[in-house]
Amino acid sequence: MPSAQTTQPSTGTVPAAPPPHSHHRVRTAIIFLLVVGVVGFIIWRIITANDKANQQAAAQQAALANRAIPVQVATVQQKAMPIYVTALGTVTPYYSVTVKPRVTGELVRVNFKEGQDVHQGEELMTIDPRPYQATLDQAKGQLVKDEAQLKNAQAEYNRYKALYDQGVVSKETLDAQAANFGNYEGAIKADQAAIDADALNVQYCHITSPITGKIGLRLVDPGNVVTANTTNLIIINQFQPIAVLFTLPEDELPRVFTKMAGAKALQAEAYDRSDTILIARGQLLTADNQIDTTTGTGKLKSVFQNEKEQLFPNQFVNIHLILENRPDAITAPAAAVQHGTNGDFVWVVKADKTVAIQPVKVDVTEGTTVIFASGLKPGDQIVTDGADKLREGTKVDPRPMTHNPPAQPSENGNNGMMGQ
Repeated sequence: MPSAQTTQPSTGTVPAAPPPHSHHRVRTAIIFLLVVGVVGFIIWRIITANDKANQQAAAQQAALANRAIPVQVATVQQKAMPIYVTALGTVTPYYSVTVKPRVTGELVRVNFKEGQDVHQGEELMTIDPRPYQATLDQAKGQLVKDEAQLKNAQAEYNRYKALYDQGVVSKETLDAQAANFGNYEGAIKADQAAIDADALNVQYCHITSPITGKIGLRLVDPGNVVTANTTNLIIINQFQPIAVLFTLPEDELPRVFTKMAGAKALQAEAYDRSDTILIARGQLLTADNQIDTTTGTGKLKSVFQNEKEQLFPNQFVNIHLILENRPDAITAPAAAVQHGTNGDFVWVVKADKTVAIQPVKVDVTEGTTVIFASGLKPGDQIVTDGADKLREGTKVDPRPMTHNPPAQPSENGNNGMMGQ
C-alpha cells in the first residue's frame, strides 16, 4: 500500500506587502513636483516676456530720443512797438439830426433817395406851401392898407399942427391926432412882423438838410399830413468825420490824462470785433468831465475821418489808445512765453536744432505780442507751439508759425495786430 506523502511547509521567506499610506506619499510628491515645474515654467515665461518688453521699450525710447520733435517757432524781432490801452467802443455819428417839420401840412414831394449823401442846405422834402403863401399875401395886403392910413394920419397931424400953431385948435385935439398917427405906425410894425412870420412859414415848407451827412430810411411818405414839431420825417447822420465813444477803468484814467496833457493828440485805432483787423485811425478828442460811479469807468471820445466810411453808427469796435511808442522793442508772440516756478522762460532753438530753457523778463503784453525787458536778442528762434513735449537738449524740427501776424496791421481786411 503506498504510503501517504506529507507536504512539508516551505522554509523560504515571503516579502511583506507595503503599507497603504506609502503610495499616497509618492503621489503627493509627484504632484508637488509637477506643480513646481508648471509654476516655474510660468514664471520663466513671464520673466522672458518682461525682458522682451523692456528691450522693446528701451529700443522705442532710443528711437524717440533720436527722432526730432516737430515744433512751431518764431523769430525774435526788434522794432518800433506802440504801448496802448484797449477798450470796447461804440461808433457814434459826429452829428445826428432827426428832421421834423416846422409847420403843419400835407407832404407833397420827397427829393431824395434813401441812403444817399446830402449836403447842408439841400432841399429834401416839400410841404404844401399854398395856405402859408395865402396868409403871407394877406399880411402884405394889410401892410399896404396900414401904410396908406399912416400916410393919411401923418397928413392930418401936420394940418392940425399948423392950426395949433395959429391958435385955431386946442392942444387936446393935436394930441389926439398925434396918437392916431402913432397907432398906425405900430400897426405897420405889427404887419411887418406878421409878414416875416408868414414868410418864414413858407420857407419852412421847403425842408432842407441841416447838416452834411447820409440819409436813413424815409419815415413818412408823400400824401401824409405832418404835424409841426411832432412828426419824424428822416434821420441824418454825419459819417465824415465820425466819433467813437469808449470807456476806461478809472485806474487807467490818470495815465491817459497825463499823456493828454502833452502837445500832441493821442492816436486811437479802431479794430473789428475779433481785435485783429484795423478799420481806421483817428485821434482822441476829449474825456468826459465825470466818472460813472455805477461802473467805475470814465467815458472818452475819439474822432475818425472815416474817408472810406468803414465805421458805421452803433457799430461795436475795439479801440487801441496809443500812449507811447517804443522804437527798439524786443518782441515775440505771447504764445512762446512759458510760466515756471522760477519765473517766465522760453524754449530757444540752438544752431544744432536742440532746445534750451532761456529765462526771460516780460515788460508788457500787447494783445498777442510781448515786449521783453531781458533774456532775448533779435534773431533768436523760440518755440511757440509744441513746448509740452520738450526737455533740455531735445532735438526738434523747427517750422515757422502758421498764423504769425504781419508786421503792420492792415486796413484792407487782412489779419493784423496793432504794433506788429
